[in-house]
Amino acid sequence: MISGLRNSVVALALVLSTTVSTNAESLRDALTAAYNNSNLLEQNRALLRATDEDVAIALSALRPQVSATSSIRHSDQASNPGRGRLLSTLNLTIDLLLYDAGATALAVAAAKETVNATRQQLVSLEQQVLFSAVQAYLAVVRDARVVSLRQSNMRLITQELRAARDRFEVGEVTRTDVAQAEARLAETRGALAEAQGNLAISQELYRVSVGRSPGSLASIRNVPNLPSSLRNAIVLAERENPTIKQAQFEISANELNVARARANTKPRITLDARAGHDRLNDNNSSVGLTMNVPIYQGGQLSALVRKSIAQVHASRSNLNQQVLVVRQNVADAWSSLAVAQAQLQSSDRQIRAAQVAFDGVREEAKLGSRTTLDVLNAEQSLLDARTNRVVFETQVYAAGYQVLQAMGTLTADKLGLPVERYDPSEYFNAVKSAPVPTTRQGKKLDRILNRYQKN
Repeated sequence: MISGLRNSVVALALVLSTTVSTNAESLRDALTAAYNNSNLLEQNRALLRATDEDVAIALSALRPQVSATSSIRHSDQASNPGRGRLLSTLNLTIDLLLYDAGATALAVAAAKETVNATRQQLVSLEQQVLFSAVQAYLAVVRDARVVSLRQSNMRLITQELRAARDRFEVGEVTRTDVAQAEARLAETRGALAEAQGNLAISQELYRVSVGRSPGSLASIRNVPNLPSSLRNAIVLAERENPTIKQAQFEISANELNVARARANTKPRITLDARAGHDRLNDNNSSVGLTMNVPIYQGGQLSALVRKSIAQVHASRSNLNQQVLVVRQNVADAWSSLAVAQAQLQSSDRQIRAAQVAFDGVREEAKLGSRTTLDVLNAEQSLLDARTNRVVFETQVYAAGYQVLQAMGTLTADKLGLPVERYDPSEYFNAVKSAPVPTTRQGKKLDRILNRYQKN
């Protein structure tokens, strides 16, 4: 039924588009502004950078742990007051992990998989931001066109009222006809006020979603390319949707955590070196190996293994559920697009019929075979048909972009938006080796952090 939907929607959009000024803001402009101005994206980019730091934190356990301590203390003897001593010590300690059955390396790998999952979560949020901008844009365009229709209707009803009064003066109609026209005009004014209020609300929603107030908005001329069939759309969604990818990375991270929990039940060997100086014993130093073998920890280690296994099972079930949800979302959006398209085509036929009926009733009224109320009702039917067309046209475009979101392709990259794209790998590559501030890599990381703080 919806085979070849892409071509028909594009063709329909071209027919429905209206002439706009060359300086009108396009949907592409709105999406670009939404991407650049989104506080939600900025917040979650910072959270992603915080997750990147977990890799550096895990990696640091494989590095030497160096610390220094010093103390100074005055001691006195009760039997010999005033003859106290001042004691000072200085100690340097170095600890190095030699063997832990790979537990720390597994922690690093799991942290990297968590980073990948968080990146996919950021992509999902990017899609939400862009789709919210699409909805806000379409709402403003829709409500502005409804206001225009209401204004045109009010002008027409005003003309009908004037004509009814003129005909009343010459005795062609009764006072009832004039009152009916006056009542309809009052109703039209109320409907216009409601439409203007809805437009004001949509403009505020646009400001929140896009980051600025709307100017003159252009009608959408086409929708992005869609797959040729629902089946192809679902196949693409299973490959591209970020929620599915996120679930896959979460499984990998949890599987690594199982291996890590098991490794924590194995022996752990560390190298330690000590050097110190105090006023009484002069210099001292030592080097040694320490092996820690967990024999009985009250069942804690076994519980941690079982817990991590349960988390793997949960994440696999989550992946299965996400696949089902994505398939459903694609099918729902696809169906909504087909329904909106059919409704839009029906509304075109309704408009043509309502226009013919209105023209005929108005001519018959001039001949006295129709009342003023008949004319007003015919005009209302035509207005309703035109308003429905505006609503259905909006639904066509909203459903088209909803299909993109369900597939996972409603992103700045896929849409080709002219934005400065956020590169999540830049910060990760700078921080993954856990650099210290004094190194070249550490200074590079500081420059990146300063740039983000300025933003």
